[in-house]
Amino acid sequence: MSTPGDYDAVRRDIVAQLKKPDYDDGSAGPVFVRLAWHSAGTYDAESDTGGSNGAGMRYEAEGGDPANAGLQHGRAFLEPVKEKHPWITYADLWTLAGVVAIKELGGPEVAWKPGRTDLVDDSKVPPRGRLPDAAQGAEHLRFIFNRMGFNDQEIVALAGGHNMGRCHMDRSGFHGPWVNNPTRFSNQFYNLLLKLEWTPKTLENGIQQFVYVDPDAEEGDEQLMMLPTDVALITDPKFRVWVERYAQDKELFFDHFAKVFAKLIELGIQRDATGVIINSDNVKGGYVSAPKKSNTPTGLSQRGGGCPMARL
Repeated sequence: MSTPGDYDAVRRDIVAQLKKPDYDDGSAGPVFVRLAWHSAGTYDAESDTGGSNGAGMRYEAEGGDPANAGLQHGRAFLEPVKEKHPWITYADLWTLAGVVAIKELGGPEVAWKPGRTDLVDDSKVPPRGRLPDAAQGAEHLRFIFNRMGFNDQEIVALAGGHNMGRCHMDRSGFHGPWVNNPTRFSNQFYNLLLKLEWTPKTLENGIQQFVYVDPDAEEGDEQLMMLPTDVALITDPKFRVWVERYAQDKELFFDHFAKVFAKLIELGIQRDATGVIINSDNVKGGYVSAPKKSNTPTGLSQRGGGCPMARL
C-alpha cells in the first residue's frame, strides 16, 4: 500500500492497467476517459448539483443509468489500483484515470487536482437524463453542454475525445470506431469528419448512424462511423468553424482539449485559494474513501447513451 497522497504511485498503477489484449482494441484507455467524463458530466450549473465529486456511479441510481452502460468494465479495470491504494477516493481515481489515459495514448497533459470525496449514500446522486443523446442534433448538444457551462468552442473540443474508442451496439445501439487507430489520441476525428463522405445507415436494431463506404474496402473490413451528434458539428456553421480549425491545427486542438477536459473534471468542485475543496460534503465529512468494490464488472450492459458523445 502506498502512502496517502502519493498520486504518482497511483498514476503508475493506472498506466499498468491500460493494456487489455482481450478488451476492445487492446486498451482500457478509451473507457477510462469515458468513465471520467460520465463521472463529471451530470453537472447542472443552475442548481449546482452533480459533477465529479462523490463518485455516485457506485450506486444503482447513477450507475444503472442507461447512459452509463458498459462503464462497469472501466470501473472494474481500476479495482486493482484501488486495492493497492485504498486511501484514494473513487471520485479522484476515476478522474485521474481519464487524465492518465489521455496522456498515455498520445494526448496532451491535462491538469488534475485531488481532493474529491466519495458520497456515503445515494441521496445526492443527480437525476438521470443529464448526459447527451448521440441520436440528436446541434441544439440538443447546446442544451446539454450549456447547462454544464460550456460554449460552442468547448463543445467541439470535447468531441475530439472521439479520436479514441468505439461504439458498441449492445451498449449505445451504435456500432464501430470513429477513426482508424482508436487507441491513439490525435485530431484525426476532425479530418475524417470533413474529408470523408458520411452516408446514413440504419442498423439492424433500427438506429441510424453515419458510415464511410470505402470503395477499396475488402470483405470483412470494419466501417468507420459517425454519430448524428458528430455530423451536427459540420452541418451547424458555428460548430463547423471549430471543426475546421482543429483539423488544420493539431497543437491548437491539444491545447483547447486539455483546458476543457480539465474544466470538465472540476465541474461541481469548489476550491479555496490553496486548492482545498470546500464543498459541504468535504468540509463536513472530510476525504472519505469508499470501500473497494468487486474486480468483476457488474452493472448495466445494455443499450443507452454509451458512446462517447454521450460521454464527450
